[in-house]
Amino acid sequence: QAPYLIYVEVLECDNFDTANVPARIPENRIRSTRSAENLPECGMGPEQRAGSFSTVPNYDNDDEAWSVDDIVELQVELPEMHTNSCDNISQFSVDSITSQESREPVFIAAGDIRRRLSEQLAHTPTSFRRDPEDPSAVALKEPWQEKVRRIREASPYGHLPSWRLLSVIVKCGDDLRQELLAFQVLKQLQSIWEQERVPLWIKPYKILVISADSGMIEPVLSAVSLHQIKKQSQLALLDYFLQEHGNYNTESFLTAQRNFVRSCAGYCLVCYLLQVKDRHNGNILLDSEGHIIHIDFGFILSSSPRNLGFETSAFKLTTEFVDVMGGLDGDMFNYYKMLMLQGLIAARKHMDKVVQIVEIMQQGSQLPCFHGSSTIRHLKERFHMNLTEEQLQLLVEQLVDGSVRSITTKLYDGFQYLTNGIM
Repeated sequence: QAPYLIYVEVLECDNFDTANVPARIPENRIRSTRSAENLPECGMGPEQRAGSFSTVPNYDNDDEAWSVDDIVELQVELPEMHTNSCDNISQFSVDSITSQESREPVFIAAGDIRRRLSEQLAHTPTSFRRDPEDPSAVALKEPWQEKVRRIREASPYGHLPSWRLLSVIVKCGDDLRQELLAFQVLKQLQSIWEQERVPLWIKPYKILVISADSGMIEPVLSAVSLHQIKKQSQLALLDYFLQEHGNYNTESFLTAQRNFVRSCAGYCLVCYLLQVKDRHNGNILLDSEGHIIHIDFGFILSSSPRNLGFETSAFKLTTEFVDVMGGLDGDMFNYYKMLMLQGLIAARKHMDKVVQIVEIMQQGSQLPCFHGSSTIRHLKERFHMNLTEEQLQLLVEQLVDGSVRSITTKLYDGFQYLTNGIM
């Protein structure tokens, strides 16, 4: 029943029947690479990259160093030139350059360049070591664009402009119809929040049901589970963020923190409305941009692992999650609660759109998530149509506080660690 993650090379064409068979490069002209290779970025190693930006000396004497006014006054004029993606200053500062279509000179503050290059070099995302018990961790941690580039270089068809790399999870032995239901509800909630301009972030992944016990799942790219992070890094979640994205005040960390807050709020609402259970750290992913993504919706609505209903909190919100948000008194944690409130208000305005999806799937269904006659009624109650916005705000505060303090969440994580080794 273990799922398989496969990567497939495809060539896109307008008409499958009339398209010509493409030419392939001979094997002796293809550079073969292994997944274990850690190819240096842009043909330069870490020492070379650091050395190439080391022409600015470190001053021990403050009188010899540049002042803030000196840096602000000094600007560098860059002539228009064609650069590749690895040598384009726009990857460091979108706001500091003009459009490439403009013929005007580009001016960039020297202090801004030095600071951003230093941050980029000092906080390159880490890679995972090979683990015989979890070989997928290395493959999933590799950035998707790097994987595409590496496989394309080794492909006999990689030189063709229509070449694409696709990935899919093939799963047997499980009924994916509940996963499909969850995808449809998440897609509807995503549309509602976009329509109501609520900046919540969720990632509905596509599901293809092939039979009653098999199907295909769209993988979440450039993402690893919290279990894999803890096992590989041996760090708390906040420390891992600092390792991957830099110090607290760097642009990379602040962006990743904001992504974490918006996605955490979105999935907390999803877990509350759909009563998603089995929320151990193997079923929660973190992508390279800081978004949190929940996977495996095998226990939703009226079903729970072994029908015990052990996870009693509204959603999973651990102290580690709160630490990434800056603590219980932090501005980002207050922002998280505000997003929860806005998202719930927006969702209940369109409650019928969500409920209709579940009602249609319930008709004649034997899925365990529809066990009992009160599934739809309880779903409607969780939208709290009878509460004012002030009362709804108090409800959100109670849900968040109860989830942070939930002892059953800690016990369930401990149970998963003892029985399945999930950290």
